[in-house]
Amino acid sequence: MRKMVHDEAGDQAGTLALIIDGDNATPKIVTGLLAEIANYGTASVKRVYGDWTKPNLNGWKECLLEHSIQPVQQFAYTTGKNATDGAMIIDAMDLLYTGRFDGFCIVSSDSDFARLAARIREQGVTVYGFGERKTPRPFITACDKFVYFDVLNASVEEPAPIVATGDPVRKVATKKTPVQCVAPIAPAAPVAPVAPVKSKIDKTLIDMLTKAVIATADEDGWVNLGAVGSHVAKQSPEFDSRNYGFARLSELVEATGKFEIDRSGKTQKGVLIHLKPVPAAIKK
Repeated sequence: MRKMVHDEAGDQAGTLALIIDGDNATPKIVTGLLAEIANYGTASVKRVYGDWTKPNLNGWKECLLEHSIQPVQQFAYTTGKNATDGAMIIDAMDLLYTGRFDGFCIVSSDSDFARLAARIREQGVTVYGFGERKTPRPFITACDKFVYFDVLNASVEEPAPIVATGDPVRKVATKKTPVQCVAPIAPAAPVAPVAPVKSKIDKTLIDMLTKAVIATADEDGWVNLGAVGSHVAKQSPEFDSRNYGFARLSELVEATGKFEIDRSGKTQKGVLIHLKPVPAAIKK
């Protein structure tokens, strides 16, 4: 098994296994989730676990049909105990031992999956975690990369269709999306999308980027931005430029004002960055 490495572009062709904790995730994130996973590879296995006899999972039906996700039934044998977690862990280990997968995508905000993520990584397989902001730290740090749900929703916003005025007979054809898979939209007027929680560009972030540049730069101080992103992700799996309101890492780095950026691609493919020289007055 080979360890997958993702850069800023995120282009991968690995085979992935997607397992979703249906009791701990909402179907509204599925569209954004699958779009994000496509950056890392192809999900050849897509399963969602839960007790499908319970009404709280009814909203998943349309998403399962739309995206070919296999529902896995797991009865809640005892009140207060989560049997779904156990079923997910057993299936994940069975899939791991087949040796067919380059990565696993675990969708849950439950810390119970921290050991599962760590065990999969011990096998040399990449783990991508997805959950809410309240996800316990142990599960986040057990993953190679962790993405928050609100970031997924923000990345798949679709513009409202423009309807020509003055022609009441004309109709504009639009693609129908199941309401269960996206955030609800009021019929009377468009609803502003919920903005993801944004973090501030603070000293901690700048220090983290600076140390990554120093650790990976060549003799001239220049380094490929993809290498910087990979180095930071190894220390902080939840690091994502979208958490700071930027679609790409290069935009976030530029916004800090601490780095020189070379997008010319003359020396090598990709974006290169360099620490800006410290003014002499500050050095004193």
